[in-house]
Amino acid sequence: MSEDALVTREERGNISVLTMVYRPYNLLGPKLLNAIVEQVEAAQKAGSRAIVIRSGLRHFSAGADLDIFEKRVEAGSADQGGENRRLNGVEFLRFMELLPVPLIASVHGVCLGGGLELALSCDYIIAASSAKIGSVEATLGLHPLLGGIQRQVQRIGAQRAKEMSMLARRYDAPTLEKWGLINLTVPEESLETATMAIAEELAQGPTVAHAATKELVHIAANQGVAAADEAMARVQAPIWASEDLKTGLASFRKNGPGLAKFAGR
Repeated sequence: MSEDALVTREERGNISVLTMVYRPYNLLGPKLLNAIVEQVEAAQKAGSRAIVIRSGLRHFSAGADLDIFEKRVEAGSADQGGENRRLNGVEFLRFMELLPVPLIASVHGVCLGGGLELALSCDYIIAASSAKIGSVEATLGLHPLLGGIQRQVQRIGAQRAKEMSMLARRYDAPTLEKWGLINLTVPEESLETATMAIAEELAQGPTVAHAATKELVHIAANQGVAAADEAMARVQAPIWASEDLKTGLASFRKNGPGLAKFAGR
């Protein structure tokens, strides 16, 4: 890994740990988003069965790179064509949400604006109890641009989503766990241990089935239950041919539930 890498990757067994180190505050823009995509793809190619996204700096992410907004203001347009990014905002979120590998966001420090949208693209969000999290774009005369508003509506409802984006407050992690925006809050000193425990649990699971779960959730959340029902046979088809299903059935018959050791294929 080069010394000037914006995101480092460490393999811990079948888990990839991606650490953002884009100084000073992991500001999201084309450079960091491209680096995340590159490392996620590398982790998937390496056969990782769970991917952790975290920060190696003081904060998870303090938001977006302001240079992007200033360039758009000068151009008088929201066009992203000149930003040299592989995926635009919505494409990036869909890439993450449909990745056939579980993604865990491990949050400490501040997680604001685009940083929160990055976390929301993951399947599981664990945060230090001391973390401060919010959609603060209104303080710049903006609102969440990557798709954070609609994803907040899915998780916490319209009223709370409007509160977060319009008041632009920083919330403590326990509050957002209570609301249902994040999955789990732990003491800061326990964050790494708890993160890896969750990642290990996901990585030991039936990866093919997890991929199908992610796709059906995406369809249900965006197109409704009827569309997910319609897609079930197609989405579930790979499960029936998976080695993990055979392993799970054989283990259940021999040892009862919950003792299967899956290979992830």
